[in-house]
Amino acid sequence: MRILACALLLAAAPALAQEIIVGQSAPLTGGNAELGNDIRNGALAYFHKVNEAGGIAGAKIKLVTLDDHNETKLSAENAKKLVEENNAVALFGFASSTLSIPAMPQVVEHKVPFFAPFTGADTIRKQNEYVYTVRATYADEIGKIINFWGNLGNTKVTVLHYDDTVGKQNFETVAEVLKKFNRTPVSVAIKRNAEVTEANVRAVVASDPNVLVVTTLYAPAAQMLKKLKAQGRVYMTTSLSFAGASQLAKALGPDASGVSVAITVPTPRSHAVAVVRECNEAWTGSGQKELMSVTALESCIAAKVLTEGMRRAGSNVTRASLHKALSALGRFDTGGYVVDFKPNFRHGGSYVGMALLKPNGEVRE
Repeated sequence: MRILACALLLAAAPALAQEIIVGQSAPLTGGNAELGNDIRNGALAYFHKVNEAGGIAGAKIKLVTLDDHNETKLSAENAKKLVEENNAVALFGFASSTLSIPAMPQVVEHKVPFFAPFTGADTIRKQNEYVYTVRATYADEIGKIINFWGNLGNTKVTVLHYDDTVGKQNFETVAEVLKKFNRTPVSVAIKRNAEVTEANVRAVVASDPNVLVVTTLYAPAAQMLKKLKAQGRVYMTTSLSFAGASQLAKALGPDASGVSVAITVPTPRSHAVAVVRECNEAWTGSGQKELMSVTALESCIAAKVLTEGMRRAGSNVTRASLHKALSALGRFDTGGYVVDFKPNFRHGGSYVGMALLKPNGEVRE
């Protein structure tokens, strides 16, 4: 009878998941494909390392990535599919604030942790209790950039940004920080997912900046700088991390000289940092042949933090248990990169560095 009772209890108990599904929507094709693929591959490298070591309580982590072509409509559709059909316990690494916002109805309705979007925009931080970020804000980056410039004096600043809600917020962030230095930047707005026009180039030239601040992705940033250089117009240029330091360096090639970029993780060459060494080892261990990019490194670190949340979520990782574990994570040192989550504050990263781009595609702090 005891054997029968035990058998019945085991049959009635919920089966532990054999896979922990993490969902992602990212631009795997199109103009910003390199950024999306680096985000995916950085996370895959770390999850591969975890799975090779036995997974989470025996369950393997599976990253399901759907291509959104950098389009908000597809991002919304992908989020719905990942949550309702793939049963993802978390959404991870959406490639921008613009692509993240369409996922919010699914996040709120199904109470799904939305982890490590690749954006420092305030708009994503003000959404709901399920959003967790591991990178610094754009305001933090602008502060670092201004310190990098030194004394502003009579410096004239022009900001290249997208002509949409998020892009305008990015411009306002720069403008707000510059107010403290009695500087008012000039706005040059470009269309998202469109070629940089000659009118856009003329607008930058007409503003006659000492410094050009770029808040767009790498593709239009590279287009703009190449077009300016072709006209003999070379300005001191600094980009927010949103562009993707490695991607921008690669896209600019020989035109990268003199361009600086804010970065929200150390460079992949910072081997003195333990988590950088760990992620480089995970990167090569997953079969990657190329050098790790800054974006892939950030994604790998974010994946490590998410994995720690899974470990603390218990033997059966669910959306609810993961949300609870992440909210209570507290100060977590990944190995030289620290995040700090609290029940009422889920935006844990603060690291900002400045890097110079090299003509050979390297990024150097």
